[in-house]
Amino acid sequence: QVQLVESGGGLVQAGGSLRLSCAASGSSFSINTMGWYYQAPGKQRELVATITIGGTPNYAHPVKGRFTISRDNAKSTVYLQMNSLKPEDTAVYYCYAEGWTGGRHYENWGQGTQVTVSS
Repeated sequence: QVQLVESGGGLVQAGGSLRLSCAASGSSFSINTMGWYYQAPGKQRELVATITIGGTPNYAHPVKGRFTISRDNAKSTVYLQMNSLKPEDTAVYYCYAEGWTGGRHYENWGQGTQVTVSS
């Protein structure tokens, strides 16, 4: 079983910055794509950004130019640097990872971390 643990959420004023981290743990696993999704109250979970094992990022349009995703493969950790935050970025942010463990493919989610941006 691969577990994802997020950290770094909190309350910040509009225009501020936050950095989220997500560490994967388990036994005998590999990770292909890692990423972040967010879910605002009453809305569906939506893509924020993903990053491949080779480091190629993909961003949702609303966060392009403001957020940066990165990963440390040696630490099985993905980061999300969020700058120029807006009130509409307020949501629960979920870490995502997919890969292989025990010969089976997995897609796992973290427990979520709250990000609140005040105006």
